[in-house]
Amino acid sequence: MLALGLAIVFSIVRLINFAHGEIMTFGGYGVFLAMSLGYPPVAALMIGIGASVVMALAMERSAFRAMRGADVVSLLITSFAVSEILKVFFQNGISPRPVPISFPASWTGTYQLGGLTVGVVPTVSILVTITALTVLTLILRRTATGMAMRAAAEDFEMLQLLGVKANRVVAVAFALSGLLAGAAAVLWTAQRGSVDPMMGFFPVLKAFIASVLGGLGSLGGAVLGGFVIGAIEVMAQAFLPDFLAPYRDAIVLSSVIAVLLIRPDGLLPANSGSRS
Repeated sequence: MLALGLAIVFSIVRLINFAHGEIMTFGGYGVFLAMSLGYPPVAALMIGIGASVVMALAMERSAFRAMRGADVVSLLITSFAVSEILKVFFQNGISPRPVPISFPASWTGTYQLGGLTVGVVPTVSILVTITALTVLTLILRRTATGMAMRAAAEDFEMLQLLGVKANRVVAVAFALSGLLAGAAAVLWTAQRGSVDPMMGFFPVLKAFIASVLGGLGSLGGAVLGGFVIGAIEVMAQAFLPDFLAPYRDAIVLSSVIAVLLIRPDGLLPANSGSRS
């Protein structure tokens, strides 16, 4: 879901938003605050997702709108700066240590499926991701805003010349990325049972790798890349001998590099028609 959010924004404004992880973290803190105030779990989850959407829109308006049209390096530096500013805010304004979040046991447990023990959170993650991809595809293909987003991905300047409100199109893209980050925050905090200032840092790095592997700017590629990296990680954890276990991440990244050597544009490159 994080990779999908990165792909949506990149496809339109050519921004690799490394502050996307902090949008996820903000959503996690939204869940924590709501549950601390006594809201029921479902309401707290909705508040967390809403907090991520608000953060994404605020980030676009305050930091990235003024940089629109800048070169890729300038946008990248801006996203890193926003990320670090938000980390400092979380560390000093909330807490530098993890704060616990207690979800109902049935949400974080396991169930039996044909003799297999399956986790509830991983199952929900897969279902939500597939649903999100399906809904996004319908939005992009069946709605006026979606068609405007697809046009912006092809030629942003021409879209502006045609009189389409470009700011609205970009804001919708950021809102959708915030929605996905909020959903990821809910699932990640349910799995971890806590939220901390660095919660989104490593997931967004893996999301970026997944986006590159799938084809940067491709929605379907982002999802496929995420599943491929997840599968490689699980297989490495399950089958690597003990003396190679400390090198699991290096082996995963080496596998990604090997795939990119064969398919430099990714598994489902955006120019193959999957670009949004």
